[in-house]
Amino acid sequence: MNYIEAAKTIKETQRDGKEGPEMVSMRDISLRCGVSVATVSKALNNHSDISEATKQMVRAAAQEMGYFPNASARALKTSRSYNVGVLFVDRAGNGLMQDYFGSILNSFKDKVESEGYDLTFLNANRTNHRMTFLEHSRYRGLDGVVVANVDFNQEEVAELIRSEIPVVTIDHTYDSKPSVISDNIGGMRALVTYAAEMGHRRIAYITGGDQSPVTRNRIGSFYHTLESLQIPVREEYVTDGDYRNPERCCEVTKRLLDLPEPPTCILYPDDLAAIGGVNALKERGLSIPEDVSICGYDGIDIARMLEPKITTIEQDTASIGRIAAEKLIGMIEHPKTALIDRTVVEGRLLKGNSVRNLTRQE
Repeated sequence: MNYIEAAKTIKETQRDGKEGPEMVSMRDISLRCGVSVATVSKALNNHSDISEATKQMVRAAAQEMGYFPNASARALKTSRSYNVGVLFVDRAGNGLMQDYFGSILNSFKDKVESEGYDLTFLNANRTNHRMTFLEHSRYRGLDGVVVANVDFNQEEVAELIRSEIPVVTIDHTYDSKPSVISDNIGGMRALVTYAAEMGHRRIAYITGGDQSPVTRNRIGSFYHTLESLQIPVREEYVTDGDYRNPERCCEVTKRLLDLPEPPTCILYPDDLAAIGGVNALKERGLSIPEDVSICGYDGIDIARMLEPKITTIEQDTASIGRIAAEKLIGMIEHPKTALIDRTVVEGRLLKGNSVRNLTRQE
């Protein structure tokens, strides 16, 4: 256990009439234990040339006395701030209430904090002085940054990517930075294949409506899977909606239902968008899945609470966040061995009961 981990166990109560962590130094611990300050430092940093008995004695004294390592001194010694940034721009206005990225960032937070790092959310505006993302990162002395849900074509983002600061991206790939990607190609393939196995041939897809890699990969996988299954691709069945926008996807669903030959199964860009489809079908007096089948994406809790339960792809957000944290910490602490690679995290098909089996004889 290093001194960062030891600090996490400190009880923040007054001891021996002292105010606690700020009034306790390594010298105080050395006097209590009868060892040198250098020995205290080595014990708290788990050096191999200190015996286990001495380490345990020093750590126990540090905890009892309320020792907490000074962050400024630690930064001078290690050339690190133990602070990592999060660049997250939620254009939909849902903030961290947005299920997919909110869950990823929560997992990311848990992992980096377990390794002794703090988090700072980047922004471009501080008081009356506007900073770029790179300037804010340097201003805060960040050791690294994870980037998620931004306009990756923005020059300000590209500037951060080109800089010397370690960066890991989520759901977007650069040649120069490691990335963690949810398997959108495999997820869409699983949904289309399942609908086809249930006997559907008139399958529609309401897209996320943007040009992000996530959207492009899902659309490409949709077309590719239909072709591989020898199911005709109907262009009128592929139409733009909007991520996490039930109102817009409700209106798009109505337009699909008004086609001369409407689809029997509709895929949505996410589970919240699928709720818009549910509302449209209810307004038309149609039942799910008896009249029209639907599928969502993401696997959020609300999709499992609805009746019928929505067939969807559960994205492994816990693994995405954890792996992103591990990659970023690896770049910070072991830059020479860090790999510039892409990790694809598979999702899981949750069948629910919103897709009718058309292969059964009535």
